[in-house]
Amino acid sequence: MSYIRKGTVAFRKTNVALFFGGFTTFAIMYSTQPLLPEFSRDFQISPAVASLSLSVTTIALAISMLFVGSLSEVRGRKPLMVFSLSTSSLLAVLTAFVPNYHFLLIFRVLQGLALAGLPAVAMAYLCEEIEPASLGIAMGLYISGNSVGGMSGRIIIGMLTDYFNWRVALGSIGILSILASVAFLFLLPDSQHFQPRSFEIGKLLKSMANHLQDPGLLCLYGIGFCLMGSFVTLYNYIGYQLMAPPYSLSQTLVGWIFVLYIVGTFSSTWMGRLADIHGRRQILWIALLIMASGAALTLSTLLVLKILGIAIFTFGFFGSHSLASSWVGYQAIHDKAQASSLYLFFYYVGSSIGGTAGGTFWSAFGWGGVISMILCFLLLALLLSLLLNSLAPDPDTPGAPKH
Repeated sequence: MSYIRKGTVAFRKTNVALFFGGFTTFAIMYSTQPLLPEFSRDFQISPAVASLSLSVTTIALAISMLFVGSLSEVRGRKPLMVFSLSTSSLLAVLTAFVPNYHFLLIFRVLQGLALAGLPAVAMAYLCEEIEPASLGIAMGLYISGNSVGGMSGRIIIGMLTDYFNWRVALGSIGILSILASVAFLFLLPDSQHFQPRSFEIGKLLKSMANHLQDPGLLCLYGIGFCLMGSFVTLYNYIGYQLMAPPYSLSQTLVGWIFVLYIVGTFSSTWMGRLADIHGRRQILWIALLIMASGAALTLSTLLVLKILGIAIFTFGFFGSHSLASSWVGYQAIHDKAQASSLYLFFYYVGSSIGGTAGGTFWSAFGWGGVISMILCFLLLALLLSLLLNSLAPDPDTPGAPKH
């Protein structure tokens, strides 16, 4: 059985299918983020409680991802991804009809559990089915689908909410996701190289326990926690400030703030190249300081400087995340996939905890309180990166061991 090669019809179908899959996953996951001010107004809830509509999804996803990858070893890659996309898409449509906020949170938890199937399995599918020489471009296209889905989903939500309401917006994302899921089902080639294995929960838990005893990995997991906690917090509550006086921006304009994600596409690759030249550790420190300076700049009352601060913060985040997440693969001596799953677990838990805690700071201290919390997270990330300096060799330093 041959592998899928670049330039073939199967290669194009695979890339389009996984682009649709990534789009669906991240459009649904972050669909409620631009709607937090709407939820506060509609359900008469605080910003912190409104943020639970995103936090419960990401923490359910984080927990589910720890086990879904191993489950795919038994049930197969494509069937699990199809189930993940179709189930979460149907739930996205049903979310538009919830009678109250409690039901909305229940549906969002179920979405988080279902959504884990694609990000936990897609890369394993690509590694098994795509020839090594064509794998890089296939991975890049899949990841671009993730970022495009997360960005455009928020923009679509903002525009539809402005013209109609948040229920129409969420329902529309669900319908688009169902269509994308059908396309995924028919376009993605069936696995040809998948070998089913037994599900060994004991081995899985032992592997996780071993990784959690590695001080270097713990520092990287803590950095991931702080990074995503900071990032989601800023984007969760910037809408509250920009939609209120003196800015009074529309939901559509606030939704377009997420187009700043584009700078992350550049920063992650650019900082990766800088790390190859100057060392990963030094570039990580610089990226964290860029995040902090961008966050501080958003304290300006001038809208143009505030937007510039968000762009700088976003630039630093994507660079930091790409460096820290790739460092996990170097640091882990064995079971690298499980080590990466644990990084994503802490990453999304940081999103849940930080994203909701930020609402308390917003309500008590305004935007200055939100930025103070973010700067504390980034200070902790910087301290962990300094501690990492004494615990683990920089993988980009000449002579450093490559696991």
